Amino acid sequence: MAVFSIRWRRVAATLVLAFVCGTTAFAQERRFYSPPDLSTVRAIAAEHGMVVAQERLAAQVGADVLRQGGNAVDAAVATGFALAVTYPRAGNIGGGGFMVIHSAGRNEAVAIDYRETAPSAITRDIFLGPDGKPDSDKSRSSALGIGVPGTVAGLALALEKYGSGRFTLAQILKPSIELARDGFVVADDMADTLSDMYRRMGRWPNSAKAFTRGDGTPLKEGDRLIQADLAATLSAIADQGARGFYEGPVAERLAKAVRDAGGLMTADDLRSYQAMIRSPVRGTYRGYDIVSMPLPSSGGTVLLQSLNILEGFPMPDMKQGSAPSLHVMIEAMKRAYADRARYLGDPAFVNAPVNILTTKDYAAKQRASIDLARATPAADVLAVNPREGSNTTHYSIVDASGNAVSNTYTLNFPYGVGLVAEGTGVLLNNELDDFTAAPGASNAFGLVGFEANLPGPGKRPLSSMSPTIVLKDGKPVLVTGSPGGSRIISAVLQIVVNVLDYNMDVAAAVAAPRVHHQWMPDEVRVERGFSDEVLAELKAKGHKVIEPLGQTSANSISVTPNGLRGAPDPRTRGAAAVGQ
Repeated sequence: MAVFSIRWRRVAATLVLAFVCGTTAFAQERRFYSPPDLSTVRAIAAEHGMVVAQERLAAQVGADVLRQGGNAVDAAVATGFALAVTYPRAGNIGGGGFMVIHSAGRNEAVAIDYRETAPSAITRDIFLGPDGKPDSDKSRSSALGIGVPGTVAGLALALEKYGSGRFTLAQILKPSIELARDGFVVADDMADTLSDMYRRMGRWPNSAKAFTRGDGTPLKEGDRLIQADLAATLSAIADQGARGFYEGPVAERLAKAVRDAGGLMTADDLRSYQAMIRSPVRGTYRGYDIVSMPLPSSGGTVLLQSLNILEGFPMPDMKQGSAPSLHVMIEAMKRAYADRARYLGDPAFVNAPVNILTTKDYAAKQRASIDLARATPAADVLAVNPREGSNTTHYSIVDASGNAVSNTYTLNFPYGVGLVAEGTGVLLNNELDDFTAAPGASNAFGLVGFEANLPGPGKRPLSSMSPTIVLKDGKPVLVTGSPGGSRIISAVLQIVVNVLDYNMDVAAAVAAPRVHHQWMPDEVRVERGFSDEVLAELKAKGHKVIEPLGQTSANSISVTPNGLRGAPDPRTRGAAAVGQ
């Protein structure tokens, strides 16, 4: 069994490390990304394994596991726990997420659903005000929005079922405990975002204390963040497994913090939480196999539906980033997101017609409704009936044996609801805002939902997280995903198209400017980088074009005949590709 230890000043010389850093500090939704010259962008090369994550120390932790003989799942679990320490904006053990695994040895793909669940005391109208209308403060800014966290259960399950067997959970957790106990220097994205989000966390005295200098001001770039309570919580998990989080003192402190803040989660809710192994949604695109996340994530379904629609258009003949290419992509998104709103939800509560939505025949009917000269008004998109009568951080990992992991997990808002449960160091989510407060209402990302996604006890809110693996002849060729709420699916869609249709280097595919349409509101969000002529042509077709798009960060890996290629997304400071 490997002895696992991380030595920060002596990283093995065989590692290849690239940091992609921006130059301007900014809060999450105030960013204006300017893409580099795509002809100059190249991915980071490696031969035997690659970790691409949003924070460099956590990426190093995962890469060190690979170096010591671990597989992609071992490295993914180590990276996930490390991000909970070093990337508190979204890395978490107080939230939840989804993992897609391609196991080369077993020749199978699985999905692990560790999405948060609603507490047992939740009611259908919990997020309505006295006037019967949605009250966004209840779901976004209060403890009522806190779901039962799933990350610890999900990562532990992944290690137990699909890890190499070379590492115990305690060994995997060792570097994360050290980072929390000994601290690390605040830098990059954390330095960019903490001062703004500190005002949100300041409502909770314990949260303010956790991220404060001795003089009472928020930590700044160059300060050291020490999280002794979080180290103790991680140590409890190392000693007792997931039970150390979901039962006993840690669970009692978590439940008390939520209840004292006006939330609903109880120790019984924590004790009853279970991560689930699911079958991924699968489809094909131009001879490649697409493996992605099933419900309660809408990501895989909407991605496959969009790709199926695009498959009928000559995308390779359209210039990448041209108005004709963008137009059909926008129209495909519009139709797939409309079906998301109408039909998708937690499969334990909703019988969604996924098997119809993801078929080529259904895509052909949707494609036929697209006018190449004009944008379809959003109000007209729901005319096709699929029943025919009847936001977040992402990391990608590939190991030397061809195992691959695509993992996306989240607290929802940056730093979640902002509440650090006293005595635990755990930042808690506000993920229940992903429920629909009332039929036809929208969440913080503007996504409209209907009855399928109303709150309910034990129910998992619908998600857009889209961890995805693309295979050719049973072997991974692309591992991708992104944070960004409703923008996740459209980001993944464009990276897949850029790589498969336009044969772009994965780094250029990730760096290229992106567009987004989610059916409602009826507008196209765009990043900087498109020419005035392209935008004018889109407007001439009837699209309402608005800048900016909002944050995404699609840390990706391509597998080529010449080895692995890692692409940290340049949209956020501190993303890193670490290979060997």
